[in-house]
Amino acid sequence: MKASQPLTFKCGLKMKNRFMLAPMTNEQSHENGALSDDEFRWLQMRAEGGFGLTMTCASHVQQIGKGFAGQLGIFSDQLKAGHERLTRAIKSQRSLAVIQLHHAGMRSPKKLIDNNPVCPSDNEKFGARALTLTEIHNLREDFVSAAKRAQNWGYDGVEIHGAHGYILCQFLSAAINHRTDEYGGNLTNRSRLLFEIIEEIRAHCGNDFLIGVRLSPERFGMDLGEVQTVCRQLIATNHIDFLDISLWDVFKLPENEAYKDQPLLQYFTQLDRGNVKLTVAGKIRTAQDVKQILNQSVDYAAIGRSAILHHDFPQRIINNVDFKPVETPVSSAYLKDQGLSEVFIQYMKKWPHFVEA
Repeated sequence: MKASQPLTFKCGLKMKNRFMLAPMTNEQSHENGALSDDEFRWLQMRAEGGFGLTMTCASHVQQIGKGFAGQLGIFSDQLKAGHERLTRAIKSQRSLAVIQLHHAGMRSPKKLIDNNPVCPSDNEKFGARALTLTEIHNLREDFVSAAKRAQNWGYDGVEIHGAHGYILCQFLSAAINHRTDEYGGNLTNRSRLLFEIIEEIRAHCGNDFLIGVRLSPERFGMDLGEVQTVCRQLIATNHIDFLDISLWDVFKLPENEAYKDQPLLQYFTQLDRGNVKLTVAGKIRTAQDVKQILNQSVDYAAIGRSAILHHDFPQRIINNVDFKPVETPVSSAYLKDQGLSEVFIQYMKKWPHFVEA
């Protein structure tokens, strides 16, 4: 089956199959950004379970960009030991080790960063202040520095988090970004920071380093047509290896009436992607789901919920074309056996009907 076939990226790196562990919030690392044993075990088990690409949770590139408690960080050289331990473990399983680079922007809780969060523009709802031009340039350099750390510490690549209303998404959003300088206004200006970050990472890390971008085409003021345009421009730069499109539900129609002439997924599978690979996330839960999207020109599947329920989800799919994940709710003991810590299990209790009461 296609899911078991290897995939080679433009940079030359090869995935052993078509399964990526989606980057997932879990709150189980240390408050100073250091990798915890719990986070290590969670990711190590997914690499052992057969994921061809094992991606970390969102990892913040500035302390002021911390988005949630217990977040893994990559903002300081002091965090080196945990990352090197993690990349060795992932790569020992023939899984690509990729870290997601993140900054929460206005969504950084004030109590976590002990400061007002930052945003492209002042945002009263979130109590966020606008970044100065110098701070934008510093932010760009901190993304690049994080990528250089990642490469030096053994990661095969990075994913730039431009989705879900976090800071790069905030810059892209005309509803949030009200700047009047070269980082605001038209789409070219609103996307400028994203393109500058990617260009500099490619220049510093070389052509054999894996670079991907995560985007979400809906919510947070995003316009589907604009996101398509950004995707085309990213492909044209020849600086990225993959697009990771977070759809919430890969089988649904767009929310915006203007775009409901076709399923949301098709807006991205129909792109002329050249040698850029496409992965998508959103309710890909069964073997049939995986087969369906891979048959629609998606190159590999990003698995979240089912990867929580089954650390060896890829192996189960490859061995059983009819595989379906265990029904929820599941017990805390079951999730512990699947490599979730008590903190992660408590986080999952926020999901309706996922963990038994």
